[in-house]
Amino acid sequence: MDRVNLSLKRAEQALKSLQDVLQISDASEIERDAAIQRFEFTFEAV
Repeated sequence: MDRVNLSLKRAEQALKSLQDVLQISDASEIERDAAIQRFEFTFEAV
């Protein structure tokens, strides 16, 4: 798999992970922090 496809796959996985945590209603402080970190990871992956 070339580098572009690998990077795209990682970005898609990061986005899916972010979407999963954003589905939590009435999130705790830890879940909020996890969402922030997942956003940062997704942003860097893209």
